[in-house]
Amino acid sequence: MSAKIRTVAFSGIDVLPVDVQVAIGSGLPSFTIVGLPDKAVAESRERVRAALSAIGLGLPPKRITVNLAPADVQKEGSHFDLPIALGVLVAMGVVPLDEMSGYVALGELGLDGSIASVAGVLPAAISANADDLGLICPGTQGGEAAWAGGSGVLAPRNLLELINHFKGGGILGTPTPAPLPEAASAPDLRDIKGQETAKRALEIAAAGSHNLLMAGPPGAGKSMLAQRLAGLLPPMTAAEALEVSMIHSVAGQLPGGAILRQRPFRDPHHSASTAALVGGGLRAKPGEISLAHRGVLFLDELPEFNRQTLEALRQPLETGKIVVARANSHAAYPARFQLVAAMNPCKCGYLGDPQLACSKAPRCAEDYQSKISGPMFDRIDIHIDVPPVDPLDMSAPPPTESSATVAARVAKARAIQVERYKPEALNSNAEADGELLEKVAAPDGDGRALLTQAAEKMRLSARGYHRILKVARTIADLDGAPSVKRAHIAEALSYRRLTPGRSLI
Repeated sequence: MSAKIRTVAFSGIDVLPVDVQVAIGSGLPSFTIVGLPDKAVAESRERVRAALSAIGLGLPPKRITVNLAPADVQKEGSHFDLPIALGVLVAMGVVPLDEMSGYVALGELGLDGSIASVAGVLPAAISANADDLGLICPGTQGGEAAWAGGSGVLAPRNLLELINHFKGGGILGTPTPAPLPEAASAPDLRDIKGQETAKRALEIAAAGSHNLLMAGPPGAGKSMLAQRLAGLLPPMTAAEALEVSMIHSVAGQLPGGAILRQRPFRDPHHSASTAALVGGGLRAKPGEISLAHRGVLFLDELPEFNRQTLEALRQPLETGKIVVARANSHAAYPARFQLVAAMNPCKCGYLGDPQLACSKAPRCAEDYQSKISGPMFDRIDIHIDVPPVDPLDMSAPPPTESSATVAARVAKARAIQVERYKPEALNSNAEADGELLEKVAAPDGDGRALLTQAAEKMRLSARGYHRILKVARTIADLDGAPSVKRAHIAEALSYRRLTPGRSLI
């Protein structure tokens, strides 16, 4: 007696088809799982045995062999429980094979026969729908699978419900997509008094998806500014929302099974490890940079992060993806995030204030800021100093310009960029590069002369030169200007540091 059930394995957010082949033959009673299973998969035999016993079925006293094909692909996770159980049931003759041939199954079994939620249901459902197959998933995740479209989704709460469905004892209904969560209200720019230069830089960063670094003393409002960036960004397109939701589904972080509506805002603590930030671990799960895909990654107290961890961000900042390579796994995740970082100018935080600065200034500032390498600084488009808030600003009425007003200007600039880069399928000026960038951001004669002079004086790298062009192009888009002019180049240059720790003025 034999059976074959379809299921999946994951490599990043890519779905790999896996066949669960079950054979029951003569020999000493045993239950063996082969095909490169990890510890969680190897333990499936005990969960399957207990789940079948809970619904009144016992394993036959024969040799049961389960093969997960292809055998040279590592199988990880508890979602293989359900397809293994179904394969055993088909081999035992409890469930007809022809009923199972059109489905992909995944789910974790409880000892009482219940089916618990697992990671990766959304990408599995999309893959199954593309292959014109149905999907069997846990009952709590039917709404998540329904977002993939198609009508062949079964979401039983336990194993008995699924058996009754296939035997005609109780038909399972088709789940509906989980309702979208209510949009959370983002903090408003009207809460921040003063800091007009920083607000302008925040608007430019949002309009062009530029990386931003804010340096200033404690209490200047750097974290408040960063938290308000998400409220300035345009809504995600349907394709972006689906892509971001797939990453969160693989990571097991899709709340309620609903598609994400808002752009991610991730703010890991500075004690985060390299694996937590870029991805990895035993199962090569996505890290914070992938969970921030199409959104914002906020790194507060930037120099306090481990230097090796920060250096690991250099490649994904350029390529928009991260490849997690380990001895037993290899996974690629998208990582097109917008980096926003904040830092104090020195260890004590009060460099430049003779009354509060420590006795080690300015040497302490050089040591503190040298924790961030030059190549890392070079990958940040906009650098701004955030001074202490003036007491007069604190006593003034709230600003009249809200986040909604700024977001409208940002959306208008982004629409220009989307239309400009439609043939290349890019979304913002930050993604443009090479000949394309030099074509769309070519400055006028005065602007080119200023940029050439500044590049020589500031000893800009090729990357730094192009990043000034990107920022200038975004400033021009905010002004509605068809070409980049000298004024746009001048403002873009004002957001660039000569070297770490040294301002332009």
